[in-house]
Amino acid sequence: MTVREGTYELGPGDGRLLLRTSRSGLGRRAGHDLTIEATNWTAEAAVREPLSESSGKVVVVVDGLEVREGTGGVKPLSEKDRLDIGDNLRKVLEARHHPEITFTATAVRTEAGEVEGDLTIMGRTKPVRVRAELDGDRLRGGATVQQTRWGIKPFSAFFGALRLADEVEVEFDLRLPVNN
Repeated sequence: MTVREGTYELGPGDGRLLLRTSRSGLGRRAGHDLTIEATNWTAEAAVREPLSESSGKVVVVVDGLEVREGTGGVKPLSEKDRLDIGDNLRKVLEARHHPEITFTATAVRTEAGEVEGDLTIMGRTKPVRVRAELDGDRLRGGATVQQTRWGIKPFSAFFGALRLADEVEVEFDLRLPVNN
């Protein structure tokens, strides 16, 4: 089974794009490690042979980020907590002024299992490396993103005793069109 050359459009029906946060600080026991899902995103992949000639772009709509799970913490994450966290997330990411997060691939390094590209958050563009593994019709991978590189101050509460860690793990698992 090999991926056919061509240009493909992908979205939430083709897989999942997740963000995972963790806590730090003395009060970390009170907070939750979060799993946030991008529910509104599009990707365009131009697949070429050799794969190193491929390119792609992903656009995530900030208003489509939804808190799916919260683990840890003193008490379970309530529906109100989920909504409040989502509202805060949109404020922090300035969704009204910067409604999209984009990633544009600039180089595909198949031997290293990496895609290099430019990630734009809140109008600021920085280079990132994304781990990527093609397994049959699945493309899986992720990246670690430091919020402060894009000018984002990680959430804190209780006078800084509870803080969101600077690193956010981005994970994806996508189903690609195949040629049998």
